[in-house]
Amino acid sequence: MILIDKIICLVVVFLSQVVWSQNQERIVLNGRINSNTNDLEGVYVVNAQTEVMVTTTADGSFSIKARSGDTLVFSSIQFKENRVLLTPENFSDLNYTVKLNLLMYQLQEVIVKRYDNINAVALGIIPSGQKSYTDAERKLHTATALNPTANAGTMAGGSISVDPLLNFFSGRTAMLKKEVAVEKKESYMRLLENLFTLDHFVNKLKIPLEYVKGFEYYVVENDKFTAILNSKNKTSTEFLLGELAVKYKEIIAIENK
Repeated sequence: MILIDKIICLVVVFLSQVVWSQNQERIVLNGRINSNTNDLEGVYVVNAQTEVMVTTTADGSFSIKARSGDTLVFSSIQFKENRVLLTPENFSDLNYTVKLNLLMYQLQEVIVKRYDNINAVALGIIPSGQKSYTDAERKLHTATALNPTANAGTMAGGSISVDPLLNFFSGRTAMLKKEVAVEKKESYMRLLENLFTLDHFVNKLKIPLEYVKGFEYYVVENDKFTAILNSKNKTSTEFLLGELAVKYKEIIAIENK
């Protein structure tokens, strides 16, 4: 009987704490991040319960509404993701600090074998020093590169090809530069679609179905977003995607007035 009474008391205390935590009003938590680098600005701090997001300042400081029992998620390109469960003590700590670890990319094993005399240049597959290009980049390089050996057989001492100059004045160079830019944006869009499903855009970000493709074009025009996207940090990409979704929906609302 005594054992049952103790169990009941423990359950009552536990439930009381849960109810108190749920009813507790969220207040502003001030803190800062710390790491082995001076680059502390722009780290995402997200309340996992409310999905409210802020970013750190240059000195690593942040302010976000939260309460005991909430989980804060810290994420950035250069840091490992860190999830922190808040306790009552965190709110009374005037120097609340969260330690973040730099994200280091390490190879599990590197085996170096020297074959100095066997390579693509030595085998005559590619000329020495030749750079690899995509189709669009190759066209642009061809259109803009001055070739001092062009027409050497027809003019004494050789001459410089006038093709790049003609391309410049005809606008072809500008067109090819645009083609390279479009090619990069298309690769970003493919990467974006591999990371997030259509359902994420429509149901999570609340982008109308008919505007999803337009939203994809909109975000890949953002240099900050493409840099994060290219890092393949899904958490940081998702946070910034949410910010851009809010702005894009505002644009849609204005256009539909």
